[in-house]
Order: sequence, then C-alpha cells, then structure tokens
Amino acid sequence: MIEDVRKYWNENLHDIAITSFLPGSAEFFKELGSYRYKKLNYLVDLLDFESYRGKYLLEIGCGVGIDLVRFARAGAKVVGVDISEKAIGLAQKYFSLENLQVDLHVMNGEALEFTNNTFDVVYVHGVLPYTTHPEKMISEVYRVLKPGGEAILMVYNKFSWLNLLTKLTNVPLEHVDAPVYRKYSTSEFKKLLKPFKQYQIIFERFPSKTQLHNNWKGKVYNDFFVRAFNFIPRVMIKPFGWHLVSFAVKEK
Repeated sequence: MIEDVRKYWNENLHDIAITSFLPGSAEFFKELGSYRYKKLNYLVDLLDFESYRGKYLLEIGCGVGIDLVRFARAGAKVVGVDISEKAIGLAQKYFSLENLQVDLHVMNGEALEFTNNTFDVVYVHGVLPYTTHPEKMISEVYRVLKPGGEAILMVYNKFSWLNLLTKLTNVPLEHVDAPVYRKYSTSEFKKLLKPFKQYQIIFERFPSKTQLHNNWKGKVYNDFFVRAFNFIPRVMIKPFGWHLVSFAVKEK
C-alpha cells in the first residue's frame, strides 16, 4: 500500500493543476502560494507564522514546500518530509530560489527517522486523511515532539458544507481517487488525538473562490454560492467547516 500512496502523490502533486508555469520556476511557486492562501485564507491568521520564530519545526507531508517556506521566512528552523520524491525535489528548488535553509527528506510519516523528543513543533496539514495508518502517524508525531511541544494537525470534516455541495453539483472533491482517503467527525478526530491530553479543535475552511473548475458550475460557485454563503453569520455555520484543525500539546 505504501508504494501505491507514493506513486499516487508523485503523479498528483497537490494544486499543480491550477498553474501553467514550468514546475520548479519562481513563477510556479508564486502562483501556487497565491492560490493556496486565497483558498485557505484562514491559515495566515490562525497559524501566525511569525510566532514560530526560533522554533525547530517539522512538517510531515510538506509537498512542494509552500507552507514550510512561510515558516522559514518567519524565522523557524525547518525540516520537511514527504513520501513523494517529486515533491521533495521541487521543495528543494523552492528553498534554493528563496535562499532559505531547510533539511528535506523522502520519508514515510508513519515511520519517522528522527529520535524521540526532537522538535518544538510538528505540522501536519491535510496529510492524515491520505495516510494508510493515521494512528501510527499521530503516534510518531507525539514521539518526536519535545515535552511541551505543539502539534498542528488538520483533517477533513465528515459533516462539512463541502460534502453537501459535492453531492448537489456532482463535482468530485480533489484527490478522492487517492489510495487512501478519509473524512472525520469531531468525535473520530478526538479519538485520533488520544495520545494528547491537551488539545483544541477549530472549525475552518469556508467557501472561497476556486481556480480548479472553469465551467459554468465553477462560475456559479464563485459568483453566487461563495458570496451568498459568506453572508450567513459564521456562528451558524461554524460546525460545518471543511477543515478540522487541532492544536495539541505534548505533556511535560
């Protein structure tokens, strides 16, 4: 199974379909970054990248390095691992273009090759839904964190607005064809977080404009649905955010 997962992500790098620029070029990374932070507009405020200055931070499933570069720019000492050789190769080019230091590895996040109590922060955004044994990954996250260290983890919400929209429009979600694909209820996510005694779960990712669908459905989604949905008071729709984000702390 692990080789099936590796093969899939070598062939289906996340969000790559939105850019026509040459992979590895400065324009390629600029467009991917711009799209990511428009689509996931909550990330900058929620994470406050600057607050991780001086922290020793590991990202599991770093992809081409969009978030990891942001942490590095803010002054974190960063390490990135991904199961995809292609992703790691592109991430290395990105860091070189930015003249930033990084330690990158092709590595399975379920079997990290780091010693216990190594990192101040472990960041795992949108990776747990696609890993074969998510409990193993959580166990590894906990193991490599220093006592008092923070894990930032994201999974997809089983009861999100996006699930309903997908059924109504018959437009499939990204990467549903991956070898492993899971969504979680809040209670299921809490079970996954069992090693951590202290954590909070935040509902995020509400409708924002897409560049992936350029047909009439995409136009209706961008011009009508996104605008209409964001008129609804957030307190009413909060439990239906597409992303469940947890900030978990390892006991000292």
